[in-house]
Amino acid sequence: MVRAMTDLFQNARKPAEPSYSAQDIEVLEGLEPVRRRPGMYIGGTDERALHHLVAEVLDNAMDEAVAGHASRIDLDLAEDGTVTVRDNGRGIPIDDHPKYPGKSALEVILTTLHSGGKFGGAAYSTSGGLHGVGLSVVNALADRLSVEVARDRQLWVQNYSRGAPLGPLAAQGPVQNRRGTTVRFHADPQIFGEGARFLPHRLYRMARSKAYLYRGVEIRWSCDAALLEPDSTTPAAETLRFPGGLLDYLTAALKDRGTVTPVAFAGEAAFAGEAGRVEWAIAWPDDDEGFCHSYCNTIPTPQGGSHEAGLRAALTRGLKGYGELIGNRRAGQITPDDAVGDACILISAFIREPQFQGQTKEKLASPEATRLVEQAIKDRFDHWLSGDPNASRTLLDRLVEKAEERARRRQAKETARKTATRKLRLPGKLADCSRNAADGTEIFLVEGDSAGGSAKQARNRETQAILPLRGKILNVASASLDKMRANQELSDLTLALGCGIGRDFSAEKLRYERVIIMTDADVDGAHIASLLMTFFYREMAGLIQDGRLYLAQPPLYRLTQGAKSVYARDDAERDRLLKKGIGGKGKIEQSRFKGLGEMPPAQLKETTMDPAKRTLLRVMVPDAKDPEAREDAEHTRSLVESLMGRKPELRFRFIQENAIFARDIDV
Repeated sequence: MVRAMTDLFQNARKPAEPSYSAQDIEVLEGLEPVRRRPGMYIGGTDERALHHLVAEVLDNAMDEAVAGHASRIDLDLAEDGTVTVRDNGRGIPIDDHPKYPGKSALEVILTTLHSGGKFGGAAYSTSGGLHGVGLSVVNALADRLSVEVARDRQLWVQNYSRGAPLGPLAAQGPVQNRRGTTVRFHADPQIFGEGARFLPHRLYRMARSKAYLYRGVEIRWSCDAALLEPDSTTPAAETLRFPGGLLDYLTAALKDRGTVTPVAFAGEAAFAGEAGRVEWAIAWPDDDEGFCHSYCNTIPTPQGGSHEAGLRAALTRGLKGYGELIGNRRAGQITPDDAVGDACILISAFIREPQFQGQTKEKLASPEATRLVEQAIKDRFDHWLSGDPNASRTLLDRLVEKAEERARRRQAKETARKTATRKLRLPGKLADCSRNAADGTEIFLVEGDSAGGSAKQARNRETQAILPLRGKILNVASASLDKMRANQELSDLTLALGCGIGRDFSAEKLRYERVIIMTDADVDGAHIASLLMTFFYREMAGLIQDGRLYLAQPPLYRLTQGAKSVYARDDAERDRLLKKGIGGKGKIEQSRFKGLGEMPPAQLKETTMDPAKRTLLRVMVPDAKDPEAREDAEHTRSLVESLMGRKPELRFRFIQENAIFARDIDV
């Protein structure tokens, strides 16, 4: 009797099994998938994704310009955050769509995913919007949007809210001397948060880069003056037109910096068979601090892709061929990294039906683009090299020297510090400090070239070195020794530090007094920092034991009140400052830093790199040789092995055991 009652009580405490039937299968229609999962379409709901909305609308206007139907584009940012994009192109069709009787083509485009005039290729030979989701996604994620179409001397208007039309397409009467499409929208605070706002300097840079990319277009930028910060260099209004195209862009980017050759290698060429065209501008700066900005159909491709591969191949083949022509046999050892690693490169390709990785189009994945770009640039690079033999020989000697340095480093067991007059050039784009002794020096490990560029401008050149790392490094806790040795990022890091790894580690040979991991204050940044700490823990444990490894603490927020600005490292500090006040006048304005690459160099120096003002966290682990700390050291080793090692079941068990402590996870 007692046992039966006990079993009954235990069964009563067990939760009922959740039902799973056809009623649980949800079908999302129209634009509801966009509002449910905006990250699938614009990469998230952060500041970058917010500005991607403007890019989608601006890209449509640019497609009209590139197709030869528009010559002017207006981009305006109002005080309330409303963005207006206007072009003088053909205007979106307003007649009924044959597949949807009674519904205009305009409404179909704005309310239906994968609809547009860029699938068949008849309306646009080259375009940036290919998936047919851009304008409809903007409509879905805007709490209010209106479209005006001036077509055939008639004006048509339709208003929307969160993807749904507020009324039918309405004729507004005849108009004279006007044509094209005007899109006016306000981002939905339900999606992006109440504090989300467009930043004038980001939109201005976006408009300026588009004007550089297509020399036949005039872009008129304007924004409400109240949105500009007092020390901002962003104009309230400007007409952007650059007849020189990418060469104008490169000239502005280099400013007063010296270059190896007096004239940049710049030009444009059409592909064979009317497959598109490519434009480029390249220079090799004296300071070896280069960049590579690539575009396809005016869309930025920050992760590069096949068009960059074609450019690298053309330059490498051209340099090797020129070296053979003038009898410089050493040119045969030049690699693509030697040829373009420290160059300032701008390349813009226009191709039919390009393939991108993802809707945000960060990497071009069209295999034929490599061949087309290489063939178009190779011959012109050969002529450019032959046109100025003295400059070409200087460039070739410079690149051969880099190739030979690379070969020597590969053979050497360790790297000795060189003097400031013989600057060390590492494949990982190390910007070395000038002080010869290690005392007082530090190296910042940053994620990506964008953050690296800001850090190089913010650093103290005498004592601070910068090493940008490309993406997430190899997880050494789960990788084989051969794979780790073949990894370029880890090889660059090891060579830069000069102290060896594993059994060859020697603290006396460390080329810097401190090693500082400086990553973005987000999940990806934390992941990269974890991978780096795992590398140092496994391969350079003595560096941690000596207290030489640190984590930088960049701020997450900037709070401005009048002329006074303060920074907050996290939400808790921001809330405390908001409650306490910061001592300025007027309303406190908040801005959230997406990443270190978005932070102006002056602010990065003030908050994160200046030894007098920054905060560093020292990475410490228990010493296994200390009897009192042996248990803690074993726990640390076990934790690293569980979270970073080769057994996924250990990570799964850790997640199960600690999932109850997780908060504010975006799933």
